[in-house]
Amino acid sequence: DLVECEVAGVASGYATLGHRFHHSGEITIGSADDYADKLRACHVIVDHEERQNLIREQASEAASVAGLTLVADEGLVIENAGLTEWPVPLLGRFDEAFLDVPPEVIQLTARVNQKYFVCRDGDGALANAFVCTANIDASDGGAKIVEGNQKVLAARLSDARFFYDTDLKVPLEEQAKKLEKIVFHEKLGTVADKVERVAKLARWLADEGIVKADPDMAERAARLAKADLVTGMVGEFPELQGLIGGYYAAAQGEDPQVAEAIRDHYKPVGQGDDVPTAPVTVAVSLADKLDTIASFFLKNLLPTGSKDPFALRRAALGCLDLIQNNQLRVELSWPLTIPMAFLAGKEVGNLAVGNVKDAVAALIQVGYAMSESDISAIADFAKDKALSAETSDKVLSALIEPAREKVIDFFADRLKVQQKEAGVRHDLIDAVFALGGEDDLVRLLARVHALQAFVTTEDGKNLLAGYKRAANILKKEDWADAEPKPLTYTPETEEAALIHALDTAAPQADAAIEREDFEGAMAALTDLRAPIDAFFEKVIVNDSNPDKRAARLGLLARMRDAVHKVADFSKIEG
Repeated sequence: DLVECEVAGVASGYATLGHRFHHSGEITIGSADDYADKLRACHVIVDHEERQNLIREQASEAASVAGLTLVADEGLVIENAGLTEWPVPLLGRFDEAFLDVPPEVIQLTARVNQKYFVCRDGDGALANAFVCTANIDASDGGAKIVEGNQKVLAARLSDARFFYDTDLKVPLEEQAKKLEKIVFHEKLGTVADKVERVAKLARWLADEGIVKADPDMAERAARLAKADLVTGMVGEFPELQGLIGGYYAAAQGEDPQVAEAIRDHYKPVGQGDDVPTAPVTVAVSLADKLDTIASFFLKNLLPTGSKDPFALRRAALGCLDLIQNNQLRVELSWPLTIPMAFLAGKEVGNLAVGNVKDAVAALIQVGYAMSESDISAIADFAKDKALSAETSDKVLSALIEPAREKVIDFFADRLKVQQKEAGVRHDLIDAVFALGGEDDLVRLLARVHALQAFVTTEDGKNLLAGYKRAANILKKEDWADAEPKPLTYTPETEEAALIHALDTAAPQADAAIEREDFEGAMAALTDLRAPIDAFFEKVIVNDSNPDKRAARLGLLARMRDAVHKVADFSKIEG
């Protein structure tokens, strides 16, 4: 039965239309059962998934017949399936001369502008072939369709080659000067300002040996990394930023390490993306991401809930990947301070100079004669005074340190998200971060992994239970003193055993932590398990004798502090 209704002026009915070229006139639909079959007879495939499968199979077959391999592109399959009713993939060719253009440019031109697939030859190189998806079963086998599409693609590729050739005539160093006219963010200055910060930070990472890169190359790559943003090619295809800059750098004779760093400095851009390992690339990529995070946090432009307009969470995960994959030993507080200090210092200096210029303008207006050199000297003096040690200390304590603490907490949250997927418990990360001052992520994760292995053992579970019992008693009694004092009485056997165990285990754990042998530290603490169990079973902590009570509470405080050298066990669940 017909369900009578009207949508956008079109009333429901029994009639519909088939393919506009293969079938003229209306089709009468008898029921839902014959709907798909009747339309298929009129060259319309109703099922979207069937059209996708047809495009995949026939496009691959067309490439295979020509001795080529289709470059898989699932997004393009879905898009073409949505654009056609009766998809017919056809192979076409373009002039081999266009292969001088980077293959990514050709693929983007074909994909974005024309919805074409591209192909590779037997050696894996891009071939001068494409596959378009027609919406008609042409009587000439699609020859005219292919001919028309070849002309259109040739025009598109000619434009792409024009952009490429034109861009190559301008050195990246010259292109980079134009970045002064592009605003990065209204509160963070221009892209040129960002480049300056990134270059200094990339060099610092190399100078400090955190990344084993040549400092000059790291700085050079950082200064050129954003230059392609003002090129014609990136203006046409924003997806090519970084990548095309790498091609330009190589073509203009830059060191291969510099070209590679320019090409890959945005990586990793998401989960599953390649993580750079080349030292110069790592220095620039990490510096770029840390600068972005540090700068936005300094200006209190933080992610909130589901909103992250500046992709700071993604940048943080990228930093974590770079640090972990390359085992970079860096305390994050330092590289975060550098861009923050640079940004804050520039603002303070500019404000001072601006005030001086206003004052000078007022003096000139009332008749004082001042030369340009006088004005410049006064401005320099004001800037030096504004950037004094006293001002720097105030900026550090009032602006930089609070922002830096927020960034460390932000990284902790991102680390929990990342490590949760790797099976690491979030409470163990909290337990290590709670110690304070731990922002070397490689060391932190080594500690967390050792802790996770330990707390799942029987010894670990029992020690955790003993710790929590001791911590609860100390909290109830508001006791903090853990300094060992000479006993005024003869300790009970179990009490003496715990004293001896602490005297032995605590120094061993300390020494193991010092050499970053966290498994060894856990093993040393394991020796406390039996003595603490026996202590609680046989010894009365809150003894009526005040000396005994104080000594035993101090003993529990020593046990708590020994465990805290590894992690804050109060944060551990269970």
